[in-house]
Amino acid sequence: MTTKTAAAAARATVYGYPRQGPNRELKKAIEGYWKGRVTADALRATAAGLRRANWNELAGAGVHEVPTGDFSMYDHVLDTTVMVGAIPARHRAAFEAAAGTGTRAGALDGYFAMARGTQDVAPLEMTKWFDTNYHYLVPELGPDTEFTADSTKQVAELKEALELGLAARPVLLGPVTYLLLAKPAPGVAPGFDPLTLLDRLLPVYAEVLADLRAAGAAWVQLDEPALVQDRTAAELNAAERAYRDLGGLTDRPKLLVASYFDRLGEALPVLAKAPVDGLALDFTGAAAANLDALAAVGGLPGKRLVAGVVDGRNVWINDYEKSLSTLGTLLGLAGRVDVAASCSLLHVPIDAALERDIDPQIHRWLAFARQKTAELVTLAKGLARGTDAISAELAANRADLASRARSPLTRDAAVRARTGAVTDAAARRSQPYAERAAAQRAHLGLPLLPTTTIGSFPQTGEVRTARADLRAGRIDATGYEQRIEAEIQEVISFQEKAGLDVLVHGEAERNDMVQYFAERLTGYLATQAGWVQSYGTRYVRPPVLAGDISRPEPMTVRWTRYAQSLTDRPVKGMLTGPVTMLAWSFVRDDQPLGETARQVALALRDEVSDLEAAGTSVIQVDEPALRETLPLRKADHAEYLAWATESFRLTTGGVRPDTQIHTHMCYAEFGDVVQAIDDLDADVISLEAARSHMQVARELAAHGYPREAGPGVYDIHSPRVPGADEAAALLRAGLEAIPAERLWVNPDCGLKTRGWPETRASLENLVAAARTVRAELSSS
Repeated sequence: MTTKTAAAAARATVYGYPRQGPNRELKKAIEGYWKGRVTADALRATAAGLRRANWNELAGAGVHEVPTGDFSMYDHVLDTTVMVGAIPARHRAAFEAAAGTGTRAGALDGYFAMARGTQDVAPLEMTKWFDTNYHYLVPELGPDTEFTADSTKQVAELKEALELGLAARPVLLGPVTYLLLAKPAPGVAPGFDPLTLLDRLLPVYAEVLADLRAAGAAWVQLDEPALVQDRTAAELNAAERAYRDLGGLTDRPKLLVASYFDRLGEALPVLAKAPVDGLALDFTGAAAANLDALAAVGGLPGKRLVAGVVDGRNVWINDYEKSLSTLGTLLGLAGRVDVAASCSLLHVPIDAALERDIDPQIHRWLAFARQKTAELVTLAKGLARGTDAISAELAANRADLASRARSPLTRDAAVRARTGAVTDAAARRSQPYAERAAAQRAHLGLPLLPTTTIGSFPQTGEVRTARADLRAGRIDATGYEQRIEAEIQEVISFQEKAGLDVLVHGEAERNDMVQYFAERLTGYLATQAGWVQSYGTRYVRPPVLAGDISRPEPMTVRWTRYAQSLTDRPVKGMLTGPVTMLAWSFVRDDQPLGETARQVALALRDEVSDLEAAGTSVIQVDEPALRETLPLRKADHAEYLAWATESFRLTTGGVRPDTQIHTHMCYAEFGDVVQAIDDLDADVISLEAARSHMQVARELAAHGYPREAGPGVYDIHSPRVPGADEAAALLRAGLEAIPAERLWVNPDCGLKTRGWPETRASLENLVAAARTVRAELSSS
């Protein structure tokens, strides 16, 4: 095929689309099902309606080939675990018991037991999906794992799309990435490598591919994002073997292997040579290096290339001329070039048109999933028919890009002068940890194994109603503050009665740990309908970092001071750290991230100073996204960790020695960043540990971490209430790695998503466990 004919064949496609619906209909239906208010059939009907609406919308916009299989009731990795039959024994019993009732709820109940657990069985571990804020459920595998194919979901959703008369491409998680994301099951030797199961897994994928072909699939996409990370020779050999075998099948659709989130690197020649029919590659950000790398391996002659030239993870409009230039170069490297976003559009909100309160000038710079779909169609049209066919779109795009580049909304001279004047000394505590620790023990007077929580308490209906009433003008600011004060009183009273040692005010006034601060900092803007899935039915509205950052006035002091006035026990001041403020926002793409982090850090430093001046002796600066934002390639780690840790120290470096600085991290693999955790120089760190059975405590011990730590003993992402004996067992496991004088007792994460009954019972059990283990230590 000539370059001209390849251009003429160009089409637009996507890898996936937001699942929740424009009004989060899926979330409401699933949570209604959990509460018994929605039937299994009604839930499935809602899900089917959302899928149909998404496909029809995409096709109506001009997308040639819609994705199927990307839609999920909870998580696509969990869906893959069901597809390959890798259901742990404890959950298989839940499937079988529920299925034995003969109701359509059987499979759903087993599925949700894997995701959330029950009172009797623990859920699968949950962690971050590469360097995004999406969470997946970790497969549990062992040498005895037997895979069996179950393509029911994948085939059914393909047929739904085909019955609508649409061209459809099923999207599956690839076998290599699935195994690389897995962990040894409980009871399996920690050194077990799930990748050794590849030869056992490939026949199952072959069966699923055959089922999809029989159902009418012309193409199937196999996602292999794990191959953009640094991989060993053995792992690359596994990828080569997997796609040699799958590509060699006779009973299969055409195969499109996709990677995204970074450059493919040493895996690119492996996939380029594989007997598959096409590759889908990311060409945005650092992944722009895929362009030269693809040319270096001779391109993909005679094969399909799906080019991800629109950023699927951020909300800024595309630069059409830059993308068309990239696409024009790619035309000479493949038999056919189609246009796509860099990854699934799952990671952005649905529609910028739903935002009514954003400055019209800034609105021109934004593109959510619907706008990105239109961008893809425009680019495909320009590639296929020439730029004259999109001349009006190109002119408008140039004007919008120029508007953003010259806007005074994006630059503040005072902020830039302050960041430019920062010295190294500003990012250091005045005394070493040993001296600080002695001062803090004398000042705080805490017992051995002090108990605390991470920060938030349940967001009750009354709290949400109060915020809604304030927005609607049904109550004034005074009435709202009275309601929040009443909630704080209840939270403080409960903690005192439960026996917790370091209290929190519960964050009743906060809608979200990032959005709350973003709404009080210049340079940020908040959305009204910009919901993005974080995990399961948990959706967040990431704010947009549009300009330079500063803090006009204190943000948390009023509520922390009020909480402290109600008790003699220390109340933690609660802030979100600079890295997390970036990671859980849509960040600027017009300056280095480190520069933006420094601006945020200085704004937070002002808040820390005001909290300390108001008498707050314990201040927690949460950084759950520190590991999440770690670049996928090791060559990029050092630069990132340097500015990430500096920004935390810049936030906290100005406090007195007897002010205790805490930080918190959750739901990520911490082993890769233990040195960075150490470099934060926080006095106390609390981390998720319950689902991973205290793995992080062992990692801290192996590193020789010298300060205090609280590995979680209560998994807050499950509705089950852990007994005091269970929490005590985890605490004893923590003591095997961390000395008692440096060990704290706390939940894994904040309690915002939990209900009050389970929160009360769980925290009472947590305190009882701490008392039991304290007594054991005293008697020994």
